[in-house]
Amino acid sequence: MDMSFSPDDQAFRAEVRQFLKDRLPARLSEKVRLQQELTKDEIEEWHAVLNEKGWLAGNWPVEFGGAGWTAIQRHIFEEESALAHAPRILPFGIAMLGPVLQKFGSKEQQDRFLPRILNGQDWWCQGYSEPGAGSDLASVKTTAVRDGDDYIVNGQKTWTTLGQHANWIFCLVRTDPTAKAQEGISFLLIDMTSPGITVRPIVLLDGTPEVNEVFFDDVRVPTENLVGEENKGWTYAKYLLTHERTNIAGVGFATAGLAALKRVARAQQAQGKPLIENPLFAARLAEIEIDLMAMATTNLRMLAQAAAGQVPGAESSMLKLKGTQIRQAINDLTRRAVGPWALAFPSEALEGANDDLPPGPPEAAAATRAYLNNRKLSIYGGSNEIQRGIIAKSLLGL
Repeated sequence: MDMSFSPDDQAFRAEVRQFLKDRLPARLSEKVRLQQELTKDEIEEWHAVLNEKGWLAGNWPVEFGGAGWTAIQRHIFEEESALAHAPRILPFGIAMLGPVLQKFGSKEQQDRFLPRILNGQDWWCQGYSEPGAGSDLASVKTTAVRDGDDYIVNGQKTWTTLGQHANWIFCLVRTDPTAKAQEGISFLLIDMTSPGITVRPIVLLDGTPEVNEVFFDDVRVPTENLVGEENKGWTYAKYLLTHERTNIAGVGFATAGLAALKRVARAQQAQGKPLIENPLFAARLAEIEIDLMAMATTNLRMLAQAAAGQVPGAESSMLKLKGTQIRQAINDLTRRAVGPWALAFPSEALEGANDDLPPGPPEAAAATRAYLNNRKLSIYGGSNEIQRGIIAKSLLGL
């Protein structure tokens, strides 16, 4: 197995680096580096820059307006973007819904929605999880009852990330309540401005309303917004999740986080010396770095398999499990490194709205927030407990 990058791949990496140097606004990069909140306008600004270049949808085929990149090119772009502190591309329209519409959507749906995803006209959110349907997603209870040319939708979705900004939501709804769990579920596109929809923010441990509850009360949805066949939504949901889990290990994010942690450890003092020279701290740092190097190698093995046309199996679960543990370990050690400065600062510091820098190192304002917020990494994309079950069954035959 050849895990080295080809000359073409190296040339592509150089092109990506130059593009980020030339086109990534310094103010956005600095906010990402300090883990300050990006506004909706700032996220859309970066999406527009990438779309102008033709790089917003690297995972899409060229015929749908994407870049048609290989798995290796996507990895290189995501790694370099993380190292340059570029805003992440929101996955809901690009990485999740887009591939579903391209494979299962009608020609009318593709022509209607795909260009609007690219040009920023639509902001999508995901309507999967419910209060009683998280990892057990087949237990969704939100109903869609046919009424002429409409569905009448009633129910509730939760943990809807950035739903407060969205004007569309793709939902799993139950269209046949008499069918078995995975059957009787349909995939529906719903206009968030429809009468009967209420969005209620959920304030997280870090103090931000990043996720929401979404309530549907007799919401009318045209039947033309059904993706694929009625009662076949579970097939489309599984297909979407394979794209959600693409590169979920977050090698680029972990690499950038480790570099930031080292900067903090060099600047902070412990007993008159840089913290990075403290034997106990250095040992913890080395353990994380070794784990990250091993995970990066495994990730390259998967990329080599993808380039050879092979479909990854339990390795993706291994990467998701280890990747989240490494990123959480980096968050934890960063919080410990800044010590008392990790106490929560006013929201203005996290939003970058104050003119005066908070006391302590620049990374301090977001240290605790990042630690708390990234506890979610163990859950989304398939909880780590579920991933362990997949590994045990697939690799150990248990």
